Amino acid sequence: MEFKEAVKIALQSLWANKLRSVLTLLGVVIGVASVIAVVTLVNGANTYVTTKFASYGADVFTVSKMPQIITSPEDYQRYQKRKDILFPDFQYVAANCKHCVGIGAQQAVTGKIVRGTQSTTDTSIRGYTWQMPELQNLNIMQGRGFTDTDEEHASHVAIIGTDIQDHLFEGMDPLGQELRVDGTPYTIIGISEKQGSTFGASQDNWVAVPLTAYQKSYGTAKTLTIYVKAGEAGPVLETAADEVRVLVRSRRHDAPGAEDSFELDTNNTLVGFFSIVTRSFGAVAGAVALISLVVGGTSKGHPDAIFDRVRNDGAGRRSLRRHRGNPGGAGNNASRGISFDDCVVERRCRAGDGHRNRNLLRCLSGSKGSATGPDRGAESRVKDGQGRNRGEGGR
Repeated sequence: MEFKEAVKIALQSLWANKLRSVLTLLGVVIGVASVIAVVTLVNGANTYVTTKFASYGADVFTVSKMPQIITSPEDYQRYQKRKDILFPDFQYVAANCKHCVGIGAQQAVTGKIVRGTQSTTDTSIRGYTWQMPELQNLNIMQGRGFTDTDEEHASHVAIIGTDIQDHLFEGMDPLGQELRVDGTPYTIIGISEKQGSTFGASQDNWVAVPLTAYQKSYGTAKTLTIYVKAGEAGPVLETAADEVRVLVRSRRHDAPGAEDSFELDTNNTLVGFFSIVTRSFGAVAGAVALISLVVGGTSKGHPDAIFDRVRNDGAGRRSLRRHRGNPGGAGNNASRGISFDDCVVERRCRAGDGHRNRNLLRCLSGSKGSATGPDRGAESRVKDGQGRNRGEGGR
């Protein structure tokens, strides 16, 4: 019977306070949905980043003047003071590395591509050595890639991304067609497979030309990035990376014990960094979601709902019956001469609700009369409270 009574009282309380119940339920639903959304977002971001960077190959690492991710202006200024990595440095590593299965170099700028009256802007113009498409896992969908002969003779040939094909060669075959890269003509020999986008930026808006031809247009004094393929991940990759580090340090005359004057990055470095970022974001967003869940599940009604809660709650009913049966009250209230009814009357007097005060007075007077007679003190307090409220309203 106690369980049935508890369920009955709970349902009555929910029905008596429909709006508050709906708002509480809505808050809980929003909080739970927020937690689920944050967990899904973090897991999706980790999967997305891992997939994107893994496409470059788990056995490939890079050597560059600056790291690919810089987190502060101070670090950027410090890295800018380093010496550039130039084409002779790449040739030195390529000639002396024994554990390198493949090695290439790249330079890049942003420029304009023109064909007839059509053009694209903010296009990545890349200078590749002949092995670079393979090192970057660029699959040539049509045509061919570069050869060592193209690189040796600085041939004016180009490989394009699918964005260039869609914008400049819509409805026609681009192979064998000519385009101008910042004013220099190149003949298209290959079209790369679509790469999609990373963080909203297209990975297909690019044109690649042989690095030797690129340097004739843009100069040789700019830094480049060296790509090295170890053949396998794990210990094989570490062995190749150690060998390349020694070669580059000796080439750049880094002092023994000094830190490297260049950056050697693997895919694990980038994936690990983004994992830390997503975990930090998940912790903050998860905390916010949990707070919203707690706040949403905590119902705070209008002050008038306090009396309704006491009236509808089973414990409140039993307390009300005990106080009505025992006007003196018990405990601290009895010692101070304050009963439960006094608290209710005092609240209604302060609220200035004359209609409710009269109803409450009749209720309290009737219940008191059954045991001790009408509560004249309560009646006078109600009237005094109403008089004060009318006096304040007149003023």
